[in-house]
Amino acid sequence: MVMDEISRRTLLKTAGAAFAAPTLLTTRGFAADKPFKIGLVAPLTGPLAGFGEAQDWILAGLKDSIAKTTNNGKPVRIEIIAKDSQSNPNRAAEVAGELINKDQVNLLLAKDTPDTTNPAADQAELAGVPCITTNCPWQPYFFGRGGDPAKGFEWTYHFFWGLEDIIGNYVGIWDQSGAKKVVGGLFPNDADGNAWGDPKLGLPGPLAAAGYKLVDPGRYQPLNNDFSSQISAFKHAGVEIVTGVMIPPDFATFWSQAAQQGFKPKVVTIGKALLFPTALDAIGERGDGLTTEVWWTPTYPYKSSLTGMSAAELASSYEKASGKQWTATLGFSHAIFEVALDVVKRSKDISDPKAILDAIVSTDLQTIVGPVKWTGKPVKNVTKTPLAGGQWVRKNGKFELVVVADPLAPQIPIGGKLKLLGA
Repeated sequence: MVMDEISRRTLLKTAGAAFAAPTLLTTRGFAADKPFKIGLVAPLTGPLAGFGEAQDWILAGLKDSIAKTTNNGKPVRIEIIAKDSQSNPNRAAEVAGELINKDQVNLLLAKDTPDTTNPAADQAELAGVPCITTNCPWQPYFFGRGGDPAKGFEWTYHFFWGLEDIIGNYVGIWDQSGAKKVVGGLFPNDADGNAWGDPKLGLPGPLAAAGYKLVDPGRYQPLNNDFSSQISAFKHAGVEIVTGVMIPPDFATFWSQAAQQGFKPKVVTIGKALLFPTALDAIGERGDGLTTEVWWTPTYPYKSSLTGMSAAELASSYEKASGKQWTATLGFSHAIFEVALDVVKRSKDISDPKAILDAIVSTDLQTIVGPVKWTGKPVKNVTKTPLAGGQWVRKNGKFELVVVADPLAPQIPIGGKLKLLGA
């Protein structure tokens, strides 16, 4: 199925939607009418809903690929059961448990921030169910779950970039700016914020090594309604650059209060909150020039292993079908199924969890977000994908994310030159 052909009417409903390919499963160990079940946990509602916005469209577009899945040359009937984490870690753990214990999925997938990936992966690790996750920096995923680099985890594997890539790209943006090297940090009291602000594993050490002073006023509670103390600390320290990892409502509150209190940094580079054009639309004109990491864009030089579509073609198809702008999570929402179906195809025995796990570990796949291959680096259960730095630029009444830095991934083309806020 070509994704351009998917009309808005074909967009699938959210939590609990199941997708079953019509081909009968004939793999050893399964009854003819028993499907291979893949569970998926992602935030479709709540403050992180933007991460799952394209999920149903992706699944609809992959219907043919799912139907044609084989294992050792034999057709496999795939059933995908999607559950909404509601942007809540407790809910993510609950629905992951349902998928494992009630639905008895053979493979669990989870994505979109540690609020979903971590509790879902923990449930899989506890139950001995193979699990693949993405859309979460690897440090919050691995260390946030109590991971030991000497041992790693047994059943749970992750592909995404890390905080070292964030730092490299953020510094790549800031070095262009000429701004004073004093950075204000906004870190919430959650898995992401605690990892980003961690003195040993987060931003403080590497930023100091790059010549930047980090002003960290301490953790704030998510859905905070008053950033006056942080703004006061930043003004007192002469901060000209602001960074952090925030949910969209928190950044909107901070940025509005910064204007009200006369705080005008030259560069603002925020993770998570500035990923989606809808978040910039909500901010309005003051969103022009804000910067963030670039997970994936239509200019990425990769294509799907399932459909052959390029990054540009996938984004264009989504925009035509949905009437919305492409989002940074679009590529990863597609890629997680590239990896999952590749695992099904290569597993020596899809009735055996250990054989499925072995297929995950031996993955070597070129996906629409880049290569996915677990090699034991940076840690056993993690493989990294490319990352760039970008700036939101308002053009013809809408915001576009333009790549302005690629120090760690030169294969990603630069799309424009950084401009300072208010310039």
